[in-house]
Amino acid sequence: MALEWMPRDNEIKDHTLHTEVHWGTEAPCVVYEKRPLTDPEGNVVEGLYVSWIRLNNPKQYNSYTTEMVKGVIAGFENASLDRSVVATVFTATGPYAFCTGGNTKEYSEFYGLRCDEYGQYMELFNHMVDSILACKKPVICRVNGMRVAGGQEIGMACDIAIASDLAIFGQAGPRHGSAPVGGASDFLPWYLSIEDAMWNCVSCEMWSAYKMKMKNLISKCVPVLKVDGEWVRNPMIITDRYVEDGEIVYGEYKRGDEAKEARAFVKEHQPNADFELLDKEVHKIVWTFANLFPGCLIESVDSIRQKKKFFWDTMKNSHRHWLAANMGGEAFLGFGAFNTKRITGQDTIDFIKFRQNIAESKGWDMDMFAEVLGKPKE
Repeated sequence: MALEWMPRDNEIKDHTLHTEVHWGTEAPCVVYEKRPLTDPEGNVVEGLYVSWIRLNNPKQYNSYTTEMVKGVIAGFENASLDRSVVATVFTATGPYAFCTGGNTKEYSEFYGLRCDEYGQYMELFNHMVDSILACKKPVICRVNGMRVAGGQEIGMACDIAIASDLAIFGQAGPRHGSAPVGGASDFLPWYLSIEDAMWNCVSCEMWSAYKMKMKNLISKCVPVLKVDGEWVRNPMIITDRYVEDGEIVYGEYKRGDEAKEARAFVKEHQPNADFELLDKEVHKIVWTFANLFPGCLIESVDSIRQKKKFFWDTMKNSHRHWLAANMGGEAFLGFGAFNTKRITGQDTIDFIKFRQNIAESKGWDMDMFAEVLGKPKE
């Protein structure tokens, strides 16, 4: 069976880093701002700034396109070299997502089956992570919403994370044709226990901001729902510890009718999320940084980063080549299934049929792929 119904993009991507700045105002893009440093009373401090690097692709949950990757690199390199900048804030547009990783439409329609092209793109991705880890200003990840897949990885490359309590965290690779080797497999064992790191990497479970705080992956999570002048913590999450089936439950999602009511409440109010408390926490951290010797500060930051960089630098090149080769098989299927879910009604392949085909040693060709991908709806 042919796969003519799967969309393809034949416009060649430009992987060169030009001298012009790769940001703008119209999505998808990266917005770079220098905001004046303010003291705790809100007074502007003359001549000092905070760089804000904002992923701006809210219609696609702030997933990054090839050009946006270049924008992130340019933003961090500018912030790093600007003597007037005290700190860098990495965030995104809207109340729903910080970042959900690479743009699956672009992955599927252009990079699918173009392994060398994807390898070149992964070189840019590696440079993006490098630019965060090498920034000579401390980096705060302002997690305004879901931080998933590659978004989780670039978020973990930052130094400090403060999150909306509506945010979710996790990986998606093994379910959608990839592996969390853009930083997660390097960083998570540093942050979590080895078994938590293993399960978070492979299960594709989404963990709440409260669970991430409990496991020390982020510094703080704060409410962003304000109803009738009162702050309301995420009602979908269990925030009081209690014993269930012999286990302590905290930061997990509620179930049953209670969960349905909570989801409806969040759906109603999330579009008007108020990030006042999140921004207050970000400003507190920035002001702390501002009142330290800048040279001593960045030496301290780099000394901690070096532990993450050790594992990242050890593995990033081999992972780049594996990810490129994988775009000719499982990634082509996984991203293709996700990208065509509106056509088929399914966002994943038939994993059991795929495994059965492998067990029978079937060739990896379009006929085999067609057997495991969803079929167009009538």
